[in-house]
Amino acid sequence: MREDTVSTDPWGRVDEDGTVYVRTAEGERAVGSWQAGEPEEALAYYRRKFDELAGQVQLLEQRVRGTDLAPAQAEASITKLRESVTEAHAVGDLGSLQDRLTALTELVGKRREELRAARDQARVHAREVKERIVAEAERIAEETTHWKSGGERLRQLVEEWKAAERVDRATEATLWKKLSTARTAFAKRRKAYFSSLDQQRDAVRGTKERIVSEAEALADSTDWNATAAAYRELMREWKAAGRASREVEDELWTRFKGAQDQFFQARSAVFAERDASFAANAEAKEALLAEAEKLLPVTDARTARSALRGILERWEAAGPVPREQRDRLEGGLRKIDDAVRRAEDTEWKRSNPEARARAQDTVNQLLRSIDQLETRLAKAQTAGRDKDAKEAEEALAARRSWLQEAERTLAEFS
Repeated sequence: MREDTVSTDPWGRVDEDGTVYVRTAEGERAVGSWQAGEPEEALAYYRRKFDELAGQVQLLEQRVRGTDLAPAQAEASITKLRESVTEAHAVGDLGSLQDRLTALTELVGKRREELRAARDQARVHAREVKERIVAEAERIAEETTHWKSGGERLRQLVEEWKAAERVDRATEATLWKKLSTARTAFAKRRKAYFSSLDQQRDAVRGTKERIVSEAEALADSTDWNATAAAYRELMREWKAAGRASREVEDELWTRFKGAQDQFFQARSAVFAERDASFAANAEAKEALLAEAEKLLPVTDARTARSALRGILERWEAAGPVPREQRDRLEGGLRKIDDAVRRAEDTEWKRSNPEARARAQDTVNQLLRSIDQLETRLAKAQTAGRDKDAKEAEEALAARRSWLQEAERTLAEFS
């Protein structure tokens, strides 16, 4: 300290000519002059200048530590404030302010690295997201045949792409090109499908127009059986042809159904009129069926057949009956005819001389076999051959059982 100093401070002084100095690590530096008033007033004034700088440093520290101030903006503020401290016309510990600004610079640098790492991680994640979007889009373009839902999903994927973070420019461009290519491929495949579908529908339309023309040509036919069969075949062809467009399908079906209904309604009217005229025939056949049922159970096949033959002649003479009664009446008479036929078969079997002769021959053979076995048994017992005797007894038991069955069969022919 110069001896001519008139007022001093740990961080500065005022000399006799009124010059105000601040002490720094590099030495003293003149920061101003003070010509009016006491030297202490000068130091107090320049101390306030220092306090203002310290306040700015503190405020910047609070902003950096307490807010999400961008590193670039923070560094710009630090640089500007560092210049202010370096050239400050103030008295105080300017070195401590520089140290605090240095500490802030390091903090901002660390935050910049953290942000860079977070940004890199976000880009990695964004790349994964966009690669997943592209992969799904390519799968849709290659495989999906649900065109509406596929197209909607592709639109959603584009929105997901826009919402995702950006990656590096080259990767972004490459992935976007793939996404665009997938969308274009899907659109082309969808267009080709509907073009093919239009061709198929045109072919179906031609087939069904031909079917409808044939159906309309048959609508006035009175060849009931053949025409009904023809309509069944046309319906089979209609179902096998596939579907045309909805409007065409509805229009052609209305025409086809109209022609078919016209024919079958006419047939139903004719059949109803005819069935009414057949009511008397049905009554006659009801009586004949009741008469035939009295033949059951069949005790004399020849008599039953003769009676049934007469009933059948009158049945045919009675004529047709209404359709709703036909199956019941015909089925009832058929059951009676079957019963008579079974009785005839049984009668024939009983009176068949060849079958009776075979049955008698079987009984005779068994009788001879039994006589031989009885002789063998007696000899074995006399000779004391127990084993032979046992075998003969077992054989006799079997032959006698067979003989009983053969005699029952022979008795049926008696």
